[in-house]
Amino acid sequence: MKICLSDFVDNKTVRNIMKKIYILSVVSVVLISLGAIFAFQKINMAPPTGYAVGDEVQDFRLKGTSGQFVSMADNRNVKGYIIVFTCNHCPFSKAYEGRIMALDRKYASMGFPVLAINPNDPSAYEEDSFENMQLVAKSKNYSFAYLQDETQEVSKAFGVTRTPSAFVVKREGNRFIMQYIGAIDDNVQDPNSVTKRYVEDAVGNILSGKPVIMSTTRSLGCAVKWKS
Repeated sequence: MKICLSDFVDNKTVRNIMKKIYILSVVSVVLISLGAIFAFQKINMAPPTGYAVGDEVQDFRLKGTSGQFVSMADNRNVKGYIIVFTCNHCPFSKAYEGRIMALDRKYASMGFPVLAINPNDPSAYEEDSFENMQLVAKSKNYSFAYLQDETQEVSKAFGVTRTPSAFVVKREGNRFIMQYIGAIDDNVQDPNSVTKRYVEDAVGNILSGKPVIMSTTRSLGCAVKWKS
């Protein structure tokens, strides 16, 4: 004998029950989809934890816009480096471009030149391609090396999540030791309103033979575009 739900309740009640079942089904599908999306983003966007202050930084060798490969060990006269992970497309990086150039002008002659590294997957933004990096470096007359982290291994080793992010490393014999990690200063929008110059303070402390007082800050910027 075939039994129907309508044999026990009226048609209006049946419709209400079916409507609730449909809504619950839709909500379940949405929640499952969101969970899959978040899991995918976590796998493809989050790099492993990088260096901490006091860690020895492993040397790297990356291709620069000049066409030459560059490593930290190439210049034996440096006292350290200001390493900035930046890029072409990010508005935050563009806002800091002049300040990055000024850091190199001020500190390269003191033994702390800038090394700029583009960590992004260029397939995510054509503006971040190596060819466009070369165009920017030439048009702005960069006095520092602008390098492409094609495999993104260096960026992951540093634990970079946003551009721009700054790191100050100090040379100790043949080793490079992390001294500062974080933002360049405390005002993204207006360089004339900066009150705390984190990178400059860190380099100044090192050159004076003092420990870096503010050794970590939080970087603000665009999320790094990781390869899938």
